[in-house]
Amino acid sequence: MPRTKIRRYLKHGMLPQLSVFEAVARLGSYTKAAEELYMAQPTVSVQMKKLAETIGLPLVEQVGKRVQLTEAGRALHAASNDLFAALGRLEDHLAGIRGMSAGRLQLAVSTTGKYFAPRVLAEFVKLHPGIEVSLQIHNRATLIDRLSRNLDDLYIFANPPNDIDIVTEVILPNPMVAYAPAGHPLAGQKRIPFARFAEEPFLMREPGSGTRMVAREAFARHGLEPRVRMELSTNEAIKQAIIAGLGVSILSRYTLGLDVTHEQLAVLDVEGLPVERSWHFTYPSGKQLPLIAQGFMDFTRKTAKTLVFDHLSKP
Repeated sequence: MPRTKIRRYLKHGMLPQLSVFEAVARLGSYTKAAEELYMAQPTVSVQMKKLAETIGLPLVEQVGKRVQLTEAGRALHAASNDLFAALGRLEDHLAGIRGMSAGRLQLAVSTTGKYFAPRVLAEFVKLHPGIEVSLQIHNRATLIDRLSRNLDDLYIFANPPNDIDIVTEVILPNPMVAYAPAGHPLAGQKRIPFARFAEEPFLMREPGSGTRMVAREAFARHGLEPRVRMELSTNEAIKQAIIAGLGVSILSRYTLGLDVTHEQLAVLDVEGLPVERSWHFTYPSGKQLPLIAQGFMDFTRKTAKTLVFDHLSKP
């Protein structure tokens, strides 16, 4: 490529400027970008000004409290994403040459996955301390969106989508059980009819959650509708609402965490429960997994049961 065409881009430390620009574009805020990048806000402003001078066009405009991209900014954002992706692929390749002594693993997991993924990831990093890791935790809808846009190296789903061309591999069981406060009248009863359970006020996860999908399916199998008292956006919020006596719910058995007993919650013996689900590694079909992602999958296959499932506290 003739250098004359891109001469302006080969000066003024443009890669750091593009990194700042990407954060501002994604977060819509100089302040938030500064916080994420551990920079002073004036430094972010200076970098954005220098980048606009290099490009020769304004890149952002202030609309209310949010920073929005101009036409030139949108074009630069798309090009910078391509550039960072190319550099990421290069680094993945070089990391493979280095034998996983360096490189990056970007993992995105479902909200229930936060109860086990960090444990496995921590042990993996102990073996490969030079690897940089990123762990994103999202509900199912956001995770599917990230998967469809191939934003991460590897995904962990409790309920993988069936309408996208993907590769899946089972990691661990993820039983979905009925929870109630420890002093609930149904606690300790055996073989509770699902219809009786359905009479209780129900605490439901928000739309887009895999936990909500499983609960809806469980009620539908019995031809019943839950008496939804409240919708909450996290399993932790539902757990606290159950403890407060606001209702019952169906959640992952891992919601209690690992190596921890919980005297304020009871797992109910309800007809048709637990719903047997599993966590899965997931990635787009045809994706060339980075060597580090392949290594993490191999490590998890060998160690996950010992590291995680054998430590799950009994109800």
